[in-house]
Amino acid sequence: MGQTIRILGIDPGLRRTGWGLIACEGNRLMYLACGCVETDGKAALAERLVVIHDGLSRIVEEFRPDEAAVEATFVNRDAVATLKLGQARGIALLVPARAGVLVAEYAPNLVKKTIVGAGHAEKAQIRMMIGILLPKADPQSEDAADALAIAVTHAHHRSSMLLKVAAR
Repeated sequence: MGQTIRILGIDPGLRRTGWGLIACEGNRLMYLACGCVETDGKAALAERLVVIHDGLSRIVEEFRPDEAAVEATFVNRDAVATLKLGQARGIALLVPARAGVLVAEYAPNLVKKTIVGAGHAEKAQIRMMIGILLPKADPQSEDAADALAIAVTHAHHRSSMLLKVAAR
């Protein structure tokens, strides 16, 4: 086959940041691990960001991914919530980048379209397709399932992303 690439998918969130790790060897995808970094909703924002940072740092250190992918932020009607999500997303981008891991970003609709075939798929559809694409995966939360979907999306789109990086 080819070289095995370990891909870390991250679904940033202030309450729960989902993470999922897969291995990609050619067209073959293999589930490795997944979970969530959870924060205390009553804690100060700075403390919650530290928990996310430390949790993702442990995951990167333990699993040593070759590449990472983070879901891009969508803007909703609540500007304050969007800004807070952006701060959690900043941590999700920073941690792998500081470890020397190449980080890609994918829009939520592209993730849904890649996994389900429709850009406006429901979370239950994503979870069901993750079970088909990665039969050994058993994510315990939607956040972990979404993170695995982000990793799978990167596996499918990584060659075009790597070409963009090389062109810079």
